[in-house]
Amino acid sequence: MGASQRGTLMGPAALRTAGLSTLLEALGFDVTDYGDLSVSGMADLADPPPEKARHYRDIQRWTRLLSVRGYEVAQTGAIPIFLGGDHSLSMGSANAMSRYWQDAGRPMFVLWLDAHADYNTPATTITANMHGMAAAFLCGEEGLNGLLGDEVRASIDPDRLELFGTRSIDKLERDLLRDRRVSIADMRQIDEFGVGVLIRRVIEKVHAANGVLHVSFDVDFLDPAVAPGVGTTVPGGATYREAHLIMEMLHDCGLVRSVDIVELNPFLDERGRTARTAVELIGSLFGQQITDRPTPSNAIAPDS
Repeated sequence: MGASQRGTLMGPAALRTAGLSTLLEALGFDVTDYGDLSVSGMADLADPPPEKARHYRDIQRWTRLLSVRGYEVAQTGAIPIFLGGDHSLSMGSANAMSRYWQDAGRPMFVLWLDAHADYNTPATTITANMHGMAAAFLCGEEGLNGLLGDEVRASIDPDRLELFGTRSIDKLERDLLRDRRVSIADMRQIDEFGVGVLIRRVIEKVHAANGVLHVSFDVDFLDPAVAPGVGTTVPGGATYREAHLIMEMLHDCGLVRSVDIVELNPFLDERGRTARTAVELIGSLFGQQITDRPTPSNAIAPDS
């Protein structure tokens, strides 16, 4: 509902079909699939909808439900993986996880792997599509103040949002990001310094704060040649190996405590290729590797 093109509703089924649970179980995890959520029967709130926020009521119901259920799952001690759906999903999932870690007394950082910044508000948006407002909502920006109703809005400081792989930002959105001093590792920086250097900076920042990471993975972070099954393709994205290196390094750091997988549109995919790629990347995030490697503290360069 938050995107301009329908089809991401089928994303969770595609990820299941591509073997996500089977892969995680093979890596030694005890996996519980809670199934698809339903907002059927949820009453609408009385807050006035913003003027520029398409399908606000529908997304409000989903956001409230995701925030409640995500918080409940986090309390079990699990590592929640939220399957979408478009990126407006993160307004509920990341809020749930931020609330949980606020209760636990640890700061949560968010790594936003995405071609887009998603830092629009109803006042800055060009399209009025709410998947482009998710990061801004998470950081407490004005304009969607009534979205959660009576649920706790556990906003994070903008300096704990890490935009990574960004290559498409609207003008007013760019101004807002500059004002908030949000960290952005765009594709120019990735080309210049490499993903290893830049992701290590993020990891070190989180380590220094004794924090945890929520990884919000939009499959349009990847180059369209690698992942065609999205409705918002932007040329020049991360390569297959760059994406795997990011996930491998995130696994090694041990800081990831929750994950979103969003914007997969099977209707636009090529014989399930994007779904399989996304599952492979999540495998790397949770420890899949080709050969046994030493722990980072003992790592040495391989023989030449």
